[in-house]
Amino acid sequence: MRIAVTRLREKAGQDADTCKKYGHECYTVSPLNARVYEDAVTEFVSAANREEFDCIFFTSALPAQVIGLLLQVRPRIVTIGPQTAKTLTDMGFDCETLPDFYSKDFAPYLGDWIWGKKIGIPRADVPNPQLISSIEEKGGIASETRIYGLEPTGEKLDLEGADAILFTSAGSFKNAVWNKDAKVLRIAIGDVTGKAMELGGCPPDVTGDGSLTGTLEALNKYLEGRDQQND
Repeated sequence: MRIAVTRLREKAGQDADTCKKYGHECYTVSPLNARVYEDAVTEFVSAANREEFDCIFFTSALPAQVIGLLLQVRPRIVTIGPQTAKTLTDMGFDCETLPDFYSKDFAPYLGDWIWGKKIGIPRADVPNPQLISSIEEKGGIASETRIYGLEPTGEKLDLEGADAILFTSAGSFKNAVWNKDAKVLRIAIGDVTGKAMELGGCPPDVTGDGSLTGTLEALNKYLEGRDQQND
């Protein structure tokens, strides 16, 4: 299938290679643009290099790209998914990846270790009170720095020749300008995105596990079942 993947252009990363491994091709469509807050980046990096953080949690690849190049220290690093992890390992960092690819799983993943630890979180300028409260409930100290903003492009997504559209976040779906009557397969990268699509009147045909690889596996399983029904 030819899949239109909603990504920030800065975060497309290994999408094409990953899709190819699962027998598909993809291209990027961008409902949102990122605007990096340089002062906030400087603030976060300065604190990190003063060793103020016991752990840094990277919730997407863009902060990893921006912050990783400037880090001079090696605290415990946790990433939300394999693409974010690869961004950092390519820079020479050792990092851990959440097993279920959702920020709500961060505090449970750290368990009792989190007590009294200061967690640095460089992330998008979008509220995530559940993440902060889950850290604080386990005795951790959340230090969130919003290092970039997300701005709608307002451009209609190019679905010419696409067989499917894969929404990689709830925000990308909510801000997308596209033909909802297009004859394409609708794919959600995970449950949160899938719920947003349902509420927006576009329930997904396929829902992944929060990662691109897991979503492509779910897509192939869906296509296999569909083909069997048509035999």
